[in-house]
Amino acid sequence: MADEEEESELSDKQKVEIAKWFLLNSPPGEIQYVAKDVKSILNDDVLFDEAASEAFPVYNKSHLICLPLPNRSGDVLVTSFSELEGNAFLDPRTTQVATVDHVKQVCTGVRPAADEELPSPYIEEYRCSLDAEILKYVEEAYPKGVCSVYCANGKDVEGPGADFELAVVISAARHSPQNFCNGSWCSIWNVEFKDEQQTVEIKGKIQVGAHYFEEGNVQLDAKHECKDATLFFQASDDCAVAISGIIRHHETEYMASLEDLRRKLPVTRTLFPWHNTLQFSLTREVSKELGIK
Repeated sequence: MADEEEESELSDKQKVEIAKWFLLNSPPGEIQYVAKDVKSILNDDVLFDEAASEAFPVYNKSHLICLPLPNRSGDVLVTSFSELEGNAFLDPRTTQVATVDHVKQVCTGVRPAADEELPSPYIEEYRCSLDAEILKYVEEAYPKGVCSVYCANGKDVEGPGADFELAVVISAARHSPQNFCNGSWCSIWNVEFKDEQQTVEIKGKIQVGAHYFEEGNVQLDAKHECKDATLFFQASDDCAVAISGIIRHHETEYMASLEDLRRKLPVTRTLFPWHNTLQFSLTREVSKELGIK
């Protein structure tokens, strides 16, 4: 009997991996709640700190969390595009660099960006024009949305004659745990400027997460990819307007498809009957809508 108990005991490495799994799979805006429970279950601060130090940075970047700068001059998005060395993240709009405590999810310091951390004036012209158009779109479309445009490749290009790439990042979240629901919208658009072909190729990835947990547990994790490569290379302002219009079109279209899916749910103005879900054909309808076999 004692031998069986020893064989079933998890190693410290296994405990850390399991803890990381729970942290990384936390619903939008709920990782701190999950972390509290995981820490209590582990009952080992060393193991928890190891799991948290590895999981939180990945979670924060994948969920595109937004943190206010300490000097209240703006916000910084935690993304792989803004990441520098040593937990530092660039906000290109204010040309500031924030130091982020991933586990606490706060900015602990801010400094001006160095010249080598910023794109060349030629790239900045395109980046800034696109940022202005995307900002107008996000303010109209997302009540609590934030956005930023980064140079993903070719930031030192000084003029025409070379390719470069911008990345548009849009993040919107609505956290309402007191009403038993949280949700987030994350979209990343890679915009490749190809000099030889004189074209602009746009690829987008959208991820939508939602969690409803009033007397139940329902989660949505929807992903969508799209591509549009019909745009010709133009002046920075004209490119910005065209790119923003394409992004607006694709996101509006996808949002409408999610609205159609949401309407599969019955409107009864009562709590969902978890004890008798068979009265609804949700599984069949939703599976058909999502293409799940």
